[in-house]
Amino acid sequence: MWSSDRFGSPSCWIALLVVLLALGAHPAHAEEVLIVTARTGTVETLSRDEAEQLYLGRRATLATRISMLLDLPPGRTRDHFYRTLTDKNPSQIRAYWSRMVFTGRALPPKEAADAGDARRLLLENPGAIGYLPGRYADDPELRILLRLE
Repeated sequence: MWSSDRFGSPSCWIALLVVLLALGAHPAHAEEVLIVTARTGTVETLSRDEAEQLYLGRRATLATRISMLLDLPPGRTRDHFYRTLTDKNPSQIRAYWSRMVFTGRALPPKEAADAGDARRLLLENPGAIGYLPGRYADDPELRILLRLE
């Protein structure tokens, strides 16, 4: 039988529930994602709309030339990036790019092996744009073009 003597008071259970919900309420994809280029790169600004157009293959250039558009491998950061920027989930993005490639309208961004590889490619290609996890925000060699939360 349930009793407050044996299992604690109802307010104790409510407090425990609030703590558990608070711990679980911080989703894994809540990490900030940065759209970046090399500090010495040719791209100086980027709007959210321009970023979405670039990452959906609807646009290939800006006022300055883009030499490469980088993507991270499938995973939490990539999923969060596309959900935040385009409001599309991983399956929708895969289907979208399959159609774009099949119809010859665009090629998907170049996929880096990981965030470290993407950073290296950005620094080697001054006209490249990519996205990285928020932990790269203080990297002095990168220019942040857009923050996605």
